[in-house]
Amino acid sequence: MKVSLSKSEIRGKVAAPPSKSYTIRGLMCAALAKGKSELIYPLSSDDTEAAREVLEQLGISIHKKGDSWQVAGGQLKKPTKGLFCHDSAATFRFMTAICAIVPKKCQLLAGSTLSKRPVTPLLQALRQLGVNCHTEDTSVIVYGGRLKGKIAELPGDISSQFVSALLLISPLAEEAINIRLTSPPKSKPYLEMTLDCMEKFGINIQASKDFRKFEVLQQEYRPTSYQIEGDWSSASYLLALGVILGEVTIVNLNLESLQGDKIVLNLLKNMGAWVSISDNSVTVQRSKLKAITADLSDCIDLLPTLAILAAVANGESRLTGIKRARLKESNRVAALREELTRMGIKVIEETDSLTIIGSEPNGSIIDSQDDHRIAMAFSILGAVTGETTIDGAECVRKTYPEFWDVLK
Repeated sequence: MKVSLSKSEIRGKVAAPPSKSYTIRGLMCAALAKGKSELIYPLSSDDTEAAREVLEQLGISIHKKGDSWQVAGGQLKKPTKGLFCHDSAATFRFMTAICAIVPKKCQLLAGSTLSKRPVTPLLQALRQLGVNCHTEDTSVIVYGGRLKGKIAELPGDISSQFVSALLLISPLAEEAINIRLTSPPKSKPYLEMTLDCMEKFGINIQASKDFRKFEVLQQEYRPTSYQIEGDWSSASYLLALGVILGEVTIVNLNLESLQGDKIVLNLLKNMGAWVSISDNSVTVQRSKLKAITADLSDCIDLLPTLAILAAVANGESRLTGIKRARLKESNRVAALREELTRMGIKVIEETDSLTIIGSEPNGSIIDSQDDHRIAMAFSILGAVTGETTIDGAECVRKTYPEFWDVLK
């Protein structure tokens, strides 16, 4: 699918889509809780549908009713076929851990993009807890049923999803589990989100101040009614559009959210953007932007948005702490350099940083590299320059299926 963009004046009011991260975490917790739970305003996208389909294969009933999903959880059954997680990394990693408590053998299958992303540190940690698991070609095999306790060690600087996966299953172990991170955690807000979601389902976990140690006692998930808040990552593209091209108001945003990408408001202000906050909404207006130096270690999904803002800002911006963005749906660091260069923007790529010299971009044909965040980010520059086409634009279905309709 190709989407063509012309020079545009942006003005409007739109609701942020529900959070993908909270929807998937809510589904996992509801599946582990014995009884009926309700997810209110969940996101329906490729990634969340992947999670729903896999859980249904394990015997979890998930019924869509109006603006909610009704989940009957607590009884996980052996699947009759492989569990295809499509290209949802959260689904693949969380389910790899959850399959440790599913009787008999589970095979988790990854889509073409996901199969290139790491999973080994999670498998090594699961083996420390007595789980028989290994990779087989591009799939993961888990022989589940019993989860022992004691200690699991793993790195914290590759993916927070490995840690979240262990946290999700640890309350169901035969004895207490201590999780220790051998390196400081990156994307700490995602771990806070996991603990927050688990707490809503009755699970309490002791975490050290630096989030390198977690003590998890035996507990049971309790069914509940769980409302999904708006997604700050998806909202960032719309906020960037308004700051560059007009005026946009975004509603359905929790200003007290634990989502790390909420920091986009501070980053916009630091670049000189006009930002107004009221209740659950944010309004931005066209502003003259200045360059920024920012460490994105804890908000890595904001990299594409910040790179686009830097491309039209006055001066030289430097974005650091971005090495892990090379392990996303695409190598986002390289993809941003390639596509910004194609649009006439000077970019210097280093292992853990991008330096971007703001100027006037040119229209171009953009390869999304099947990465939803690359596609949405470059739609912003496309609306600035006009004469721009996004190839592979359908990839936005992963997190924001209505994105192109919202732009119209």
